Amino acid sequence: MVFLPQEVIAKKRDGEKLSREEILYFIAGLNNGTVKHEQAAALAMAIYFQNMDLEERISLTEAMRDSGEVLDWSDFDGPILDKHSTGGVGDNVSLMLAPIWAAVGANVPMISGRGLGHTGGTLDKFDAIPGYTTSPDNALFRQVVREVGCAIIGQTTDLAPADKIMYGIRDVTATVENVSLITSSILSKKLAAGLDALVLDVKVGTGAFMRTADDADELANSLVKVANGAGVKTSALITDMNEPLASAAGNALEVRNAVEFLSGAHQDNRLLDVTIELAALGLGLAGLESDMDTARSKCLNALNSGAAAEKFGQMVSLLGGPVDFVENYDNHLPVAPIVRDVFAEREAQVRAIDAKGVGMAVVVLGGGRKTPTDQLDYAVGFDQIAPIGTNLSKDVPIARLHAADEASAAEASARLRHAYQLDGEQEAHELFHGLITA
Repeated sequence: MVFLPQEVIAKKRDGEKLSREEILYFIAGLNNGTVKHEQAAALAMAIYFQNMDLEERISLTEAMRDSGEVLDWSDFDGPILDKHSTGGVGDNVSLMLAPIWAAVGANVPMISGRGLGHTGGTLDKFDAIPGYTTSPDNALFRQVVREVGCAIIGQTTDLAPADKIMYGIRDVTATVENVSLITSSILSKKLAAGLDALVLDVKVGTGAFMRTADDADELANSLVKVANGAGVKTSALITDMNEPLASAAGNALEVRNAVEFLSGAHQDNRLLDVTIELAALGLGLAGLESDMDTARSKCLNALNSGAAAEKFGQMVSLLGGPVDFVENYDNHLPVAPIVRDVFAEREAQVRAIDAKGVGMAVVVLGGGRKTPTDQLDYAVGFDQIAPIGTNLSKDVPIARLHAADEASAAEASARLRHAYQLDGEQEAHELFHGLITA
């Protein structure tokens, strides 16, 4: 049967279910140019309003996954494991999670992304490390995974190319915020990595794209059902993003925070809890440990023994970074010319935080992008960020500012103060909002 793009568009526009064959045809056509971008835009808008059921979402995800190379790790010993976060502020979990998993026997080919809006990107953090390549060739990528157990890199042009086309179209046609399209976009890239198991960290709160519990639950359920339907064991942990997760926000500052976390020099409590819970969940999905308490203990031991820090250092070195990075990170990470504390206008206790506001203050400093082509200043941001419940005073600041110039320092400081609520009832947020399994 010959399919016509306009017939597929009209069918979804009218609220009908698309067949697997129609979806595969359409995405293949988008990839080879026989389906035009304006037709893809029309289908995206039809999906935006009419949505997709589970079978359609699985077919769309698999079609975009198969539009390029699907990595094959069949010659590796041990499970292939990865994690994805829906994005937040001070969310540097991947930097610790990958080496923890590597230290307990998993293979972690982690393909990550750059910052989006107010949320930080894992690749941007690694770009702060001198010499580290986030786009190695496939031979080096496989070598590092084989020798170390983990490698954190960016998406190559060969992985899910149809998704890259589709996302660019959605970005300029106001069709990004649809669970069906978000699900297929996230998972097509992850499943193209050839995974056995995937852990999802779905954020909810003021610093997340999903600001309500219902929205986060809807996305988590969609991701878990589609990923498992496509053959990858997947669970999602819904975690709080009503305040920055780490006490640092900004690329080099989050790398420093991660190295101090791995070495044991400093570990933020909420960050530790989320990292270990995700790590233990991954061991269960990958078949490395069936009991969650034992899995948590194994992951904590990998962290506290220094094994994870050693894996991180090996990964950085093999991907072109300094061989002594873990031991001497302060000698290698960029430093901003202006470093000073930001104080509240009066003594008070922190009642609530607009985490997005903190993230946007980092963007103002130059640590995030206003447009996709913006060059980042990796040195800027905040550290020593005060959490909810902190008693601020003339001796206890909101955070320490790292800025390139006085103008951005002034605006970012004002934005940071505005993001902190000092009046009213103190907000109490559970760190874990739910676990979604197959």
